[in-house]
Amino acid sequence: MNYLVAVLPDRIQAEAAYSALEKAGLPTSQINILGNGYLSADEFGLIDPDKQARKQSTRLLWWLVPFGFVAGAAFNYLTAIEIFPQITRFGNEILAGILGAISAALGATLIGRGVGLTVGSGDALPYRNRLNDGKYLIVVTGNRNLTREATRIVRQFEPENIQGYTDYSQNSKLIGN
Repeated sequence: MNYLVAVLPDRIQAEAAYSALEKAGLPTSQINILGNGYLSADEFGLIDPDKQARKQSTRLLWWLVPFGFVAGAAFNYLTAIEIFPQITRFGNEILAGILGAISAALGATLIGRGVGLTVGSGDALPYRNRLNDGKYLIVVTGNRNLTREATRIVRQFEPENIQGYTDYSQNSKLIGN
């Protein structure tokens, strides 16, 4: 599947570009306008960066919390540090494991969310920001020939940005599945 995404500064240019694409014979079912009064980013299916960040954080939690527990317990076993002298050695190891798991959870949450917000959303975040700024997006989906023809037509309207994407997988970074 190929995508063409063009950023236009106002509604008038977006509607004019849509009309030109329609007059050229492109199927209207494959042309979308995103912006105020049209489809929103969520309605279209543009990836939500916060959702991706939560998913990344959860994935890290499943791996790091058990590792943190084992690492904390092993460290305490090797160093024989008494966290609480009143507790047995085995109790101190379990407590150290719990503290290691808590540290791992904190790290997974902070790093997972940070990476998910900055990297995990692909180009969806800049497009969402442009929509929030009152701009409009024309999105054309289809085969390579269709998006090439759409590119040629949309360029006449001097978009702020025009970008083509080819998605070979079922999990696009631009469009949420």
